[in-house]
Amino acid sequence: MEIAKGILIVIYFMVAIALIILALIQSKEDAGLSSTITGSSANNFFEKNKGRTKEGKQKRWTIILSIVFAILTITLGIIYMA
Repeated sequence: MEIAKGILIVIYFMVAIALIILALIQSKEDAGLSSTITGSSANNFFEKNKGRTKEGKQKRWTIILSIVFAILTITLGIIYMA
């Protein structure tokens, strides 16, 4: 059981570091007040294919790693409570 705890902790820290790095390198999504004034449309080629861009992939991986981080947090909490 101690080996499983050690492996989970190592994976936990690796996911945490990767999540921090991904969150820091992402660009800001909203344009703020300027998009409200100019009335920028979300009906263009870039918005339709945003998931295939570098930013879309980063966002997807951030969500996936966040879910894995939450599951590992709950799992480690259960293991250490027992």
